[in-house]
Amino acid sequence: MSLTKPQAILFDLDGTLLDTAPDLGAALNKVLAAEERPLVTAEEYTPLASHGSAGLLKHAYGIDEFEQRKHELRTAFLQAYADSIANGTALYPGVIDLLEALKTHSIAVAIVTNKPSKLTEQLLPYYPQLHAIDVVVSGDTLAVAKPHPEPLLHAAQQLGVSAEACWYIGDAERDIQAGRAAGMRTILAAYGYIHSSEQPHLWQADHQIQTPLDLLSLL
Repeated sequence: MSLTKPQAILFDLDGTLLDTAPDLGAALNKVLAAEERPLVTAEEYTPLASHGSAGLLKHAYGIDEFEQRKHELRTAFLQAYADSIANGTALYPGVIDLLEALKTHSIAVAIVTNKPSKLTEQLLPYYPQLHAIDVVVSGDTLAVAKPHPEPLLHAAQQLGVSAEACWYIGDAERDIQAGRAAGMRTILAAYGYIHSSEQPHLWQADHQIQTPLDLLSLL
């Protein structure tokens, strides 16, 4: 398929550029272990990683208990995560080559994540290959977060590029919703965190990629 070359590509972070599930799962299990509760396996927590602390804690504690103890549990989880934020996290295979190729093609790059800015700023320095990405919009950079389109529009504005000239890549339904609402071409990172109960074929992404480098075939 022949596509118009984008001026910028915006990326989600967790489940798209970085495989953060090992450290998110470890944080969840640290909270559970402190209460002598059964731990959660990687097979269970990995598909839920894009849903953040709320999704992981709801799975482990159930919705009712999570709602009753939301502040307490989130505080404990976020502290546990911050304490070991980059122990097992890694760039997805192909991300480094992809970013180099985009630079060669003079395509601007930004990150738009729902991760809180405090954690985003703590995590990114561990990965020098991401240091060249100057525009980073976190979940609390603005008053709204994805699936609202404003974080994506804000990133495009920071890059000096129109929304129509941007592609947005993410692994969650809210990523596709935000990209569509922003008027951007949307690409589903099918290699990311998608739970078996989800139906990504209904999200109406413009394209899917099975690996980061698959993106180059669209350029």
